[in-house]
Amino acid sequence: MATQGKLELTIKISEFPSDVKTVENGWKSFEIDCDGQIVSVTVKPKVFKKLEQAQTDYPMWVAAIAGKMGEATGQGFVLNEPAIQVFEKKPKEPKEAAVAE
Repeated sequence: MATQGKLELTIKISEFPSDVKTVENGWKSFEIDCDGQIVSVTVKPKVFKKLEQAQTDYPMWVAAIAGKMGEATGQGFVLNEPAIQVFEKKPKEPKEAAVAE
């Protein structure tokens, strides 16, 4: 008997989705290309607003979209129960050589 587990996926993006569609009840739907797998994501307007806000507020950002693998599509799958977290991305400062005393 196999050990029971829970499959959760996290997809990271750093650019705003280009082809966003408004679907039933104002929800937002878009697709993400993950190494050739097309992941379909549909979220509530309130959740999608986090991406819109990152686009306007931060010069550099990264979003983590987490959810469960849903039904297969022709080129990938649907992401079920997606949640989005957005983080401001700070540019890395060049490391200075340590001064030996």
